[in-house]
Parts: sequence; C-alpha cells; structure tokens
Amino acid sequence: MATASLPALPARPLVLADLVPAVRARNVVLVALGVLFTALLAQVSVPVPGSPVPITGQTLAVVLTAASLGPMRGVAVQVFYILSALVGLPFYSEASGGVDVVFGATGGYVVGFIPAAYLIGLAARRGADRNPLKAAPLFVAGQAVIFAVGVPWLAVSTGMSASQALEAGFYPFIVGGIVKAAVAAAVLGTAWKLVRRS
Repeated sequence: MATASLPALPARPLVLADLVPAVRARNVVLVALGVLFTALLAQVSVPVPGSPVPITGQTLAVVLTAASLGPMRGVAVQVFYILSALVGLPFYSEASGGVDVVFGATGGYVVGFIPAAYLIGLAARRGADRNPLKAAPLFVAGQAVIFAVGVPWLAVSTGMSASQALEAGFYPFIVGGIVKAAVAAAVLGTAWKLVRRS
C-alpha cells in the first residue's frame, strides 16, 4: 500500500548571524559583540546646539545589529546595552553611564532601541534587509520608532513643550537618520551579496 509523503517544511528564513557556525556560545558571543559595537558607535557623538540630545552612531548600530542578528538577539543586545550603562559602564555617548544617564533626557531614545530592534530584526528575518532599496525604508521606519519613544520622554523629563521637544530632539536628526539608513542598507546588501557568492 502506497503512503503519501509529507511535503518538506520550508527552511527557516535566515539573518546574517544564522550563518555563523552553531556552537554552544554563539548567541552569547554575538549579543556581547552587538553590545560592544553599540557602545563603540555611541562614542561617535556630535553635540546639537540647544539640545541635550547629541547626534551619535547608536542608531546605526541598532539597525545593523538588529538586521544582522534577528529580533530576539537584536532585542537582547539593546537590553544588555541598557543594563551595562545602568551598572555604570561608560557605554553611552561621551563615555557616560549610570542611572542618571539612563533615565535622563536622552533615556527614551535608548529605550526606543528595544522595539526598533525587534521590528527591524523581524523584517530582516523575512528577508527585508537583503535588497538596499527595500532595506532603507525599513531602517528609516525603525529609527522613527526610536524617536516615537525618545521625543515624548525628552519632553516629559525636561519640561519642554511638544514643539520644543520636536525642535530639540527630532528635526535635527532627520537627515542623519536617512543617511544612516542608507549606509546600513548598503552594508547589509553588500554582506548578503558576498554570502551568496561564497
């Protein structure tokens, strides 16, 4: 008697980190490297006149780590990044850290890294990071999530009005956010091309 064979299950979609050999410590190492990478890019910091929020490389790090590591590891990077600063490690801009910094005027942006990392990682898990033309709008949207948390936090923590918070914490960062999205899209698109050729 013939039996019907079950259709093969589709392979789980990959993010770049899934291409690293699956050794026991892989996820721990990848998350630790993501935290250090975010801390490193946080030191790329340019003050914005009249604003407590500097332009930093952190959002570029969030986009790159989330898209490369996927949603769960991307979120883990940002949670451990916040925890590292809470215990006083100098992982924020200008080598700052501590409770006052984490919960200060710019704290909302860093809290916004968590949902942004999840959403970017989830989209990357579905292949949205492989084509730069598709990835760039995704990365702009991910940064918009960061501002959606950061700007109201800035207003509440400093007593600014909504329009003042937008002037100090959003408008000066629009062009930089678009540039970072384009850079991340180009980097990841190139990485995927190299992977496909190997």
